[in-house]
Amino acid sequence: MSTDYQQARLSLGVRLRELRVEGGLTGRQLADRLGWTQSKVSKLENGKQTPLLADLAAWAEGTGHPETAAELAGRLRGLETQYRSWRRQLAGGYRAVQEAHQAQARRTQTRKSFDPALIPGLLQTADYARDVLTRYAAIHTAPRDIEAAVQARLGRQEILGDQTRSFRFLLWEGALRARPCSAAVLSAQLDRVAARLGSGHVRVGIVPFEADMNVPAGVGFSVHDDELVITEAWHAEMWLDDPEDVALHLRAWEARLRPGEWCTGFHLIRGFVTGSVGSAHS
Repeated sequence: MSTDYQQARLSLGVRLRELRVEGGLTGRQLADRLGWTQSKVSKLENGKQTPLLADLAAWAEGTGHPETAAELAGRLRGLETQYRSWRRQLAGGYRAVQEAHQAQARRTQTRKSFDPALIPGLLQTADYARDVLTRYAAIHTAPRDIEAAVQARLGRQEILGDQTRSFRFLLWEGALRARPCSAAVLSAQLDRVAARLGSGHVRVGIVPFEADMNVPAGVGFSVHDDELVITEAWHAEMWLDDPEDVALHLRAWEARLRPGEWCTGFHLIRGFVTGSVGSAHS
């Protein structure tokens, strides 16, 4: 968990404690009033647990300060702008996550991304997306609305047809060789990637295994209009808009490019992907 996120959660906890004290309630009394355990009240006040929106509404009402519900909700939204746990995001299923990314895609004019392990969602076929989401669902306890999520992910791809936008996808070779699916599905997926190599506003670059790397592969991320970075870990997704965080990820992205790669390297890249497609058939 990031320090900034934890500090924001602690600050929210302090505000919750203020409301309880102003309401003349002990932690036990508030817990009884809300039908909670006393430990939940304690964890929320001490920044040990992230509240749900419903928790904040109940807290405002239970402490006799219903007018603060909107304020508390605003604090939670600000807190979650950067740190979005998968547990909370997936509480309503996978489709909701896809729709959140679709909304961001509509706001983005220029996207740069690096993917070391998987083909990015905007380039995925339906079968590849289905297999990837199914495998992630195996470790997350969430509603398995896989088909709805696949359709939502494919719906996001309509944005690629807008030639007023710019998309730069940089993939490590491992993303082309990883097998979260069958060989046949991977073959069709690589055909899809190869078909995008020649487009002017949609470009795909590949960092081969044998390339000298200025920085290690690291984790995947996308940069939106040089103002927002979206990256993730097993437990959470981070939406980072701090200028220093964005600048750091831009340096990491640019460090993986050699001069002229986008302009002169595409015939080599096309040959590499075509060769990978052929090997996937075997």
